[in-house]
Amino acid sequence: MHFSLNFAPLVPYWPVFLEGAWLTLKMTVFSVVIGTALGTLVAFAKRSRHRWLSRLCGIYIESVRNTPFLVQIFLLYFGLASIGVHLPTFTASVLAMVINIGAYAAEIIRAGLESVPRGQIEAAECLGLSKWRIAWHVMLQPSIEKVYPSLTTQFILMMQASAIASQISAEELTAVANTVQSDTFRSLETYIVVAALYLALSLLVKLVAWAAGEYFFKRRRTVRRAAAQTAQAARRRAAAARSGNTNASGTSAGNTAQRSAS
Repeated sequence: MHFSLNFAPLVPYWPVFLEGAWLTLKMTVFSVVIGTALGTLVAFAKRSRHRWLSRLCGIYIESVRNTPFLVQIFLLYFGLASIGVHLPTFTASVLAMVINIGAYAAEIIRAGLESVPRGQIEAAECLGLSKWRIAWHVMLQPSIEKVYPSLTTQFILMMQASAIASQISAEELTAVANTVQSDTFRSLETYIVVAALYLALSLLVKLVAWAAGEYFFKRRRTVRRAAAQTAQAARRRAAAARSGNTNASGTSAGNTAQRSAS
């Protein structure tokens, strides 16, 4: 059986692919922004002194993390429709993504909050800072900086998981691919293009996350600059030491030659 790749039938569908990629990116942005805010609130609530609130947050987190994302979308789209609440496909998809990423982000951020030394919080309280300022400046900002790589990975995974929204006819990238391959009968070429687009979107999300981290986490730049200056100073000291050893060796050799001549 002879087979050769032929992407020519897919050329007329490029606008459709781009529309699907744009919808995927838009769903990801909405879910990441709202889901991270939800996860932050849940992370603080889970550490609350009110036991009922902490248990309620724990039930939410465990329920989401231990059920498939596909089932969650079906519950929102088909389950709510059975009781008379009809959500558009885009709204149902984004809502499911927000609920999902909120649970995972809550556990990631909670781990970051737990890593903040208790002494720093007590010192801030002794300075008379309000609870909101302590929560923002002393607890949240340092903890977010520590767990930011894990959050970025979760954002990318959520973007890739948005492909499941095609099961409720959301016209994102995977749904577009299914339509194109059924029209052109070029399944391999279609999904190669889709894989390349998902790769480009993942790199784009990673780049944006890196730029946001560089902008918001100023301490990271300061630490990196200080490390670079320390390394540069160490190289200069090493070069000076090597130069001193060379001069000392040359002087010693000259003295030896002079004594031999005399």
